[in-house]
Amino acid sequence: MILKEGCDNASDCSAAGASWIHREIAGCEFADVRLGRRFRNLLEQIGDAVGESIPLACQDWANTKAAYRFLSNDRVNEEDILSGHLQATHERFASSTGFVFVLHDTTEFSFQRESSEAIGVTYNVNSGWDKAGRLRSHTVCGILMHSSLAVTSEGLPLGLAAVKFWTRKKFKGIAALKKKVNLTRIPIEKKESVRWLENLRQSTASLRDPARCVHIGDRESDIYELFCTAQEIGTHFLFRTCVDRLAGDGNHTVADEMKRAKVRGQHRLEVRDAAANPDVAVLEIKYERIRLLPPIGKQKQYPSLELTVIHAQERGKPKNRKRIDWKLITDLCVRTLKDAVEKLRWYALRWKIELFHKILKSGCKAEESKLRTAERLVNLISIFCIVSWRIFWMTMLNRTAPNTPPNLALTATEMRLLDHLLPDKHNPPDRKSLSRYIIKIARLGGYLARTNDPAPGNIVMWRGLSRLTDIGLGAHAGAKIVGN
Repeated sequence: MILKEGCDNASDCSAAGASWIHREIAGCEFADVRLGRRFRNLLEQIGDAVGESIPLACQDWANTKAAYRFLSNDRVNEEDILSGHLQATHERFASSTGFVFVLHDTTEFSFQRESSEAIGVTYNVNSGWDKAGRLRSHTVCGILMHSSLAVTSEGLPLGLAAVKFWTRKKFKGIAALKKKVNLTRIPIEKKESVRWLENLRQSTASLRDPARCVHIGDRESDIYELFCTAQEIGTHFLFRTCVDRLAGDGNHTVADEMKRAKVRGQHRLEVRDAAANPDVAVLEIKYERIRLLPPIGKQKQYPSLELTVIHAQERGKPKNRKRIDWKLITDLCVRTLKDAVEKLRWYALRWKIELFHKILKSGCKAEESKLRTAERLVNLISIFCIVSWRIFWMTMLNRTAPNTPPNLALTATEMRLLDHLLPDKHNPPDRKSLSRYIIKIARLGGYLARTNDPAPGNIVMWRGLSRLTDIGLGAHAGAKIVGN
């Protein structure tokens, strides 16, 4: 029997309606209603103690034991935990307009364990030379995650649209495989890179409007089967390319055509060098609509495709940073220089998923968990994904929609505490905005809020949220003591 996670009565549901947690778990389904209640409690505890261990987040042995039982329960998996968040992502997507960009990337979670059997491995690393002069290596224990994050054109993260976890029993390096087989002739279904196709399908199906989705990926996404899959399901893509594919009639390559292409214009881009000093890069931009051919070993399986290739290369060689040299490929038409620059800006949004993964590792400290099996770790990381999204969402919401009503992200109690701790210097405005409260949360995390300071980032936000939770607990306990 499947039971939806919910509230015991109408008044409880009404009270919980203003909570961000309720919105993110309303669509969750578990095999037992008690699992749904435990999940809600655990999400709230971890969300209130970002980066802390499970015992510290749960505070007592009874709650800690219940958390461990939930994470190790055979009837709980990452699909159950994230189903509500995926539904909430769709709802935010449906309420937005225009293109939404689905950012795809893979990250690794490494763990210190004596044996890798219970968790799996990620890759091998060199660990120096032994006394005999031989190079030593050791296998890193861990889990891999391929995530698909939906963001707006302003960079506001709407939430995850798909997630895939996996582990390896034995690491097989690409260099070693190339000595034995021709990788281009192996079916995509037998490669780990099939995750790109699976997440493309799952995220598009989850958002339910393929024509509004533009999928973005780095050079690892330069997979011909991925291009064909996107065309098959009617969605769009913008990937960074690194493979010089056959083009036209098959007697030349994409690189040959782009060499002959003329520069369509220049674009000035503000960047920072290795020392974070501001700099300006002047990019020369080329773009051409090109007929691409599938790999030689797969030309009977896949059709040729008409795609647009964009090259953006920086003039000259900068001193303190790498030269910008982007090669992008998309199914979308590019007719003017303005269109090409727009696609470059869209691809620059890919950095947002790197920030999301940083919050997972540095903010939630996912790699510091001591759980013993891959299944338990995956369940915990899935909860961290929801918490990380909330931190990232609040940070970007302050920048993209500062006048949003504060009750979208905060409870009435949290707002009262912030007003008491950090009162406005002047008469408070008639209409309170979310931006005012996010600045106050960031100030609890160490943000100085000086006139010329940039908007607060994710680090001060997760620090401030943790402090706000502790202060709220103190206020609640103090009220009970004084009342008695």
